[in-house]
Amino acid sequence: MTIYSLTQSIDQKGAAGEPLPSPFRGLARHEVEFRRGEFSLIAAGPGTGKSLFALNLALYGNIPVMYFSADSNAATQLTRATAILTGDNVRDVKRKLLADNFDEYMSDLNKRWWIRFDYDARPSISDIELKLRSYFEVFGIFPHLIVVDNITNVTGDNPANDAESFTFGLEAMCEYMSDMARVTSAHVLSLHHVTGEHSDGLSPIPLSGVKGKIGRVPNVIITLHKEIDGMDGRIVNASSVKNREGFEDSSGQTFSSYEFDSVNMRLTDIEDTF
Repeated sequence: MTIYSLTQSIDQKGAAGEPLPSPFRGLARHEVEFRRGEFSLIAAGPGTGKSLFALNLALYGNIPVMYFSADSNAATQLTRATAILTGDNVRDVKRKLLADNFDEYMSDLNKRWWIRFDYDARPSISDIELKLRSYFEVFGIFPHLIVVDNITNVTGDNPANDAESFTFGLEAMCEYMSDMARVTSAHVLSLHHVTGEHSDGLSPIPLSGVKGKIGRVPNVIITLHKEIDGMDGRIVNASSVKNREGFEDSSGQTFSSYEFDSVNMRLTDIEDTF
């Protein structure tokens, strides 16, 4: 075991603390950064947009990414990613994919050559570790961003049989994700659910609304809620309910807002809302 002085710690820091490029300027104004070597959680109700939030982040900076997509299959992720990258209508993209007429998109997709997806619906901890070692073997580095969508899809050693063991299992899984971030110097972003009263996603979600009350471990927790205008339009609001190194509002009432374009799956920054 090695111990370090403050000056020796400079050399041991490595990439830890380095922020990832992010399209979410509103969150940046709220002092939220997705830093390497740290673990964060995005929590929202079903259909609010947490997977799209993660995918927009993963595609934004052309950085090394490992995306564990337990909640979405290959066709869904591919059509969404292609629409985000090209701006084309996601329905047209899906039609061309099903018709095996995808050549026009290959150039754009090849530019994101070191983002890799795993589509196992119930990955185990061992599966995740194997895929990360494989990533390192191929590229010589670990990913800068690891997305786990969703954290409850990951199987641990001891299945949860009741509410208490479920919460304990989630706490242990969060600790594992935090350790993963430190060992790999990646930012580990896990997606998660909220409690029943917040599942419609139509109002700000406080820290207490995160399912399992697992707020202790993550460096950052962001909850998402939506506004729908009735014309297939949507605004996704992101609340920083926990932030160890910046602004936080555990009530969820302070948030930044992003227009969701249902045509190309992009989230576009709009003015902060208070």
